[in-house]
Amino acid sequence: MRHFINASETIVADALDGMILSSGSRGLARLDGFPEIRVILRTGRDPAKVAVISGGGSGHEPAHAGFVGEGLLDAAVCGDIFASPTVDAVLAAILAVTGPAGCLLVVKNYGGDRLNFGLAAEKARGLGRRVEMVIVSDDIAIPDSPRPRGIAGTLLVHKAAGHAAAAGLSLEEVRHAADDIAQAVKSLGVATTSCSIPGRTSEERIAAGDAELGLGIHGEPGSGRSPLPPVRDLVGRMLDRFGPEIREAPRLAVLVNNLGGVPALEMGVVTREILHGPLGSRIALILGPTPAVTALDMRGFSLSLLPLDDARAAMLTAPVAVPAWPTPQRVARSAAILPLPAELAPAAEAPSRNPAVRRAIEVICGTLVEAQADLDALDAQVGDGDTGSTFAAAARRVADDLDALPLDARDALCRAIAERLSRVMGGSSGVLMSIFVAAAGAAFGAGATLPAALRAGLDRVQHYGGAQAGDRTMVDALEPAIAALARGEGIEGAAAAARAGAQATAAMRSARAGRASYLAGTELAGIVDPGAEAVARVFEALARAS
Repeated sequence: MRHFINASETIVADALDGMILSSGSRGLARLDGFPEIRVILRTGRDPAKVAVISGGGSGHEPAHAGFVGEGLLDAAVCGDIFASPTVDAVLAAILAVTGPAGCLLVVKNYGGDRLNFGLAAEKARGLGRRVEMVIVSDDIAIPDSPRPRGIAGTLLVHKAAGHAAAAGLSLEEVRHAADDIAQAVKSLGVATTSCSIPGRTSEERIAAGDAELGLGIHGEPGSGRSPLPPVRDLVGRMLDRFGPEIREAPRLAVLVNNLGGVPALEMGVVTREILHGPLGSRIALILGPTPAVTALDMRGFSLSLLPLDDARAAMLTAPVAVPAWPTPQRVARSAAILPLPAELAPAAEAPSRNPAVRRAIEVICGTLVEAQADLDALDAQVGDGDTGSTFAAAARRVADDLDALPLDARDALCRAIAERLSRVMGGSSGVLMSIFVAAAGAAFGAGATLPAALRAGLDRVQHYGGAQAGDRTMVDALEPAIAALARGEGIEGAAAAARAGAQATAAMRSARAGRASYLAGTELAGIVDPGAEAVARVFEALARAS
């Protein structure tokens, strides 16, 4: 078992109970007949107003039960995972919340949902209830599909219907408001994996490195697979699939919907590219990024776009007391940028030339960039897998700024490089390397030789970082290399000493600094410390270039 459940048979009932128990004063309840009849409803609704009901298979949380509340849904009918709720459950919901004003059913365009909600509506009419139904078919994944699926755009239809009902409009007016949005909103999704359903075995059909456009919210196939491009290109291709009614609309709202398995960090990148893309200047309101209509743990996202006018904007922005509702935000046309505090302004160091120093820096930077993948792979075995990326990012920044550096003044050069390292390098390694270079620069300013300056830098690193030789860190390569220079053995001797020190870390069965300090000796055996490996490679490259 890889899911946090009691049993696959009870997952939906257990989850709904958890939602109700944690809902506080929102006034949610479930109908009797649970768990066969799984209906979540509002307890304090005005019976004189039109009721709005939606639902479908579970696994799309927070849809549908998470959107029950004033201004949205009055009841949600929940089926098993990816299975339409029963006719009796839908009928129970209708009978429980429908008064003389009638009710509107908002139904996604799937065969089971249409049939079960439709039959329940007919039975309710036979019992004297006024019932209307709006079908949502916003998915544009499959061109010319006779029955486009209903996906995340359904949430905007919920809002239109709930807003109209809360305003006291008639059933016909509520249906018209919902149908207006159902016809106008268009959605498209993409994913790099399908989803895993508790209690079932699943076979992943999307190859690593590929993406499937238009993957359905139940894992059903989309319109095609291709290698996953950078997000900028992916979003551009997705937006190109929308018709002229979207691409030529003067104002738009967009729902950026996480299908369940995409980290927030990546959803931020997706959002950036949407707002910087070809339609970005016309997007006035953004909802999300958020998991709104999910597909369990599917690693994907969908975009729902709606042409805006003032009435639609007012409808979307009308507040609701439902935590899961992604409150629309006005789009900022550019990121607000404030100046750095004056104390952090970089020192104005006049650029200067020194071909030998420039060549040495180029060798160091090139070596670290080239070693990125190897160092990341080493660090993945003993840490968080980013040593190579961290050093390479710093190396690229320094290399890009070579023409602006004071190459012929060692103390000023070290200050300039230390300032860049502290900005670019993350984590403890960035701080320590910045300390190392800054302390070396101060020593140069006091007249120290190269070995003495490097020793001063190492002393400061050991003082603040606490690592000593034998602790399985970069110090194990750096200290013997500096000692070799101090003995007059030249860069070749320093390179040999650094390599020997790095290799020695592979036999060290414990680490007393860094993330490796949390690992057992058996997990460290035979693996060279990535920081020490980086130091050794730099000295070896300098020796070859000398």
